Amino acid sequence: MDINLTDRIAVVTGASKGIGLAVSQTLAAAGAHVIAGARHNSDELAVLEAAGSATFVTADVATAEGPKALVAAAVQRGGIDIVVNNAGAVTPRFDGILSVSDDDWLDSLAVNFLSAVRTTREAIPHLLTRGGGSIVMIGSVNATLPEWNIVDYSATKAALANFAKSVSKEFGHNGIRVNTISPGPVATPLWLAEDGIAQQFAAASGATADQVVDSVVAGSATGRFTTPQEVADLALFLASDLSANTTGSDIRIDGGYVATL
Repeated sequence: MDINLTDRIAVVTGASKGIGLAVSQTLAAAGAHVIAGARHNSDELAVLEAAGSATFVTADVATAEGPKALVAAAVQRGGIDIVVNNAGAVTPRFDGILSVSDDDWLDSLAVNFLSAVRTTREAIPHLLTRGGGSIVMIGSVNATLPEWNIVDYSATKAALANFAKSVSKEFGHNGIRVNTISPGPVATPLWLAEDGIAQQFAAASGATADQVVDSVVAGSATGRFTTPQEVADLALFLASDLSANTTGSDIRIDGGYVATL
C-alpha cells in the first residue's frame, strides 16, 4: 500500500519525541512537508529538517500564541492539508481527586485540550482554502476509561473526543475530515523514561518500573505496549485519501487493553 502525500503540508504538535516524532517521520516519508511544533527540537527532527522534509517551529501549544506561530509557519510554506494534534501530558495524582488544584486543572486543559482547540481553530480557514483536508486528534483510551489517579488527564481527553466529533459535523461538507486515535499505553518516553509514568507508579507503589509495565501489559490481549510507529501508521492512513469517507470516528489502538465494546 503506497500512500503518496507529495506536496501536502502537515502540521504536527508535540513533534519532537514519542508519537509526535513517529508521526512526523512517517508523514515525511510519505512525501509531506511537516511543520513540526514543539518546545524543544530533537536530533531526529533535525535529520528531517536537513533532508528538507520538515520545518521545526519552537512553539508551546499550551499557550495562546503557540498554535498561531505554528500555523503561520505552515501558511508561509504554502498552506495546510493535514493537522495532527498530538501535544499532551499526564501527571499521576496519587493523593487523589481532592488534591488536584485549579492550577493543575488549568494546566491539563491547556496542554491536552485547548492546544488542539486553538490549533484547529487557526488551521481550519487554511484547510478550507485548500479545499479540505484531514485533522487527526491523538486522544487516549482514558477518554472512555477514566482513572481516579489521572482524573484531569482522563477528563481532558474526553473533552478532546467530544470536540473532534463536533468539528467533524460542522466541516464535513467542506471536505475537512476529523478523527480521533485513542491509544492505550504506548512505548514512549512518557511511559518508559527514567522519570516516566511507569517509574512514578513504581515509586508510589513500592514496585519496580518493570513490574508496573508487566502489570499494565498483562491487562491487554496482545501482552505488550503499542509502538509509536503503529500509532503513526494509523495517523498516516487517516491523513491520506485512503480514508476519504472516514470522519467523526474514534479509532482505538490498545492491543485489547479495553475489554468492553
